[in-house]
Amino acid sequence: MPTAAHRHALDLGRFVVASPSSFHAAREGSRRLAEAGFRVLSEADEWPSEPGGYAVVRDGALIAWVIPDGASPLTPFRILGAHTDSPSFKLKPKPTAGAHGWLQAGVEVYGGPMLNSWLDRELRLAGRLVMLDGAEHCVATGPLLRFPQLAIHLDRGVNDGLKLDKQRHMNPVWGLGDASQADLLGLVAREAGVDAGLIGGYDLVVADAQEPSVFGADGEFLASGRLDNLSSVHAGVTALARVLDSAQETAIPVLAAFDHEEVGSSTRSGASGPFLEDVLARIGEGLGATATDRRRAFAASWHISADAGHAIHPNYPEKHDPANRPVLNGGPLLKINAQQRYATDAAGAALWARLCAEAEVPYQEFVSNNDVPCGSTIGPLTATRLGIRTVDVGVPLLSMHSARELAGVQDPWRLALVAERFFAG
Repeated sequence: MPTAAHRHALDLGRFVVASPSSFHAAREGSRRLAEAGFRVLSEADEWPSEPGGYAVVRDGALIAWVIPDGASPLTPFRILGAHTDSPSFKLKPKPTAGAHGWLQAGVEVYGGPMLNSWLDRELRLAGRLVMLDGAEHCVATGPLLRFPQLAIHLDRGVNDGLKLDKQRHMNPVWGLGDASQADLLGLVAREAGVDAGLIGGYDLVVADAQEPSVFGADGEFLASGRLDNLSSVHAGVTALARVLDSAQETAIPVLAAFDHEEVGSSTRSGASGPFLEDVLARIGEGLGATATDRRRAFAASWHISADAGHAIHPNYPEKHDPANRPVLNGGPLLKINAQQRYATDAAGAALWARLCAEAEVPYQEFVSNNDVPCGSTIGPLTATRLGIRTVDVGVPLLSMHSARELAGVQDPWRLALVAERFFAG
């Protein structure tokens, strides 16, 4: 009999399959919330303010919230932040290329992928097409591309160190023939059922075509692409749907799933952009809040920045802090950094400890080895933009930024349980 954690992991796998790009992730999240009873709004429309669940999509980002009965202009927010994008490759202009009888795709590196992990696996193209009339179409192909590695017979020193040139070596093949007679974008257009000649622009990325898998001696592992950071987006969607009918007037729960975290977040749909502040302002105005009321509500609000973190690697233990060594299935991470690359402080740590205790979920602390600087998250960005108290957390992974990452089955489910408790106010 599958456990609740296994069922959650399998559903996370389905969410990943449905979300090969940030645009798909935002729409899949809104679709699931709509099924749960949320109303999907347009930013161009006037928004209702009566109690209920609402969601809005801006490009590849999703923000959703629940207005509980009794909410007032001073009701604080409980925000779970995440991001929908993952390191990958983005299709360039004039993408059809090739030589020596091969058809290849011109792609640009997006974020910081582990290049070698993308070799010798079947890949998809996914994203959005924008037509000349402004209409948008989400599209995803089946297995289409591959970055073929040079055989060891032609590179005898490959096991002594593989070096990949992003321009010369990272051009995937997608067919055979004369590139001057081929049209990769036309193939994608046919998949979407649109006229390639009417495409005005596109945002298409490469995604792993292999489906997620639960495996291990006791089914304790989950292997999947895009766990950084769809594990957090899925947990947030799941938790928010669960509190739709039980949210208390003490807080307004909000899920903010941003795009472009992997490339700095400085976009209209990124965490450094205005999207979250726009939505919170409109929610407050609908409740009759003045600018001062909104700032008072922010002062009582909390933001949990949920992004994947690092589990200890058994083959590289020296890369980790000697005292803080998170493991898979040991519980979600509380992420701490003295340089404020994570926004966690003592107050945030105490909040996280209380939430985990109430949800009966164990948690682990993560701090970097002093000689191995850590990355950052959306946490400090939202804290800086809005002044809302923020704590950084996430699911521990191995192989982060690989085409196929590794998580424990228990941890995503536990993150969802704590998120639900957080949303409950």
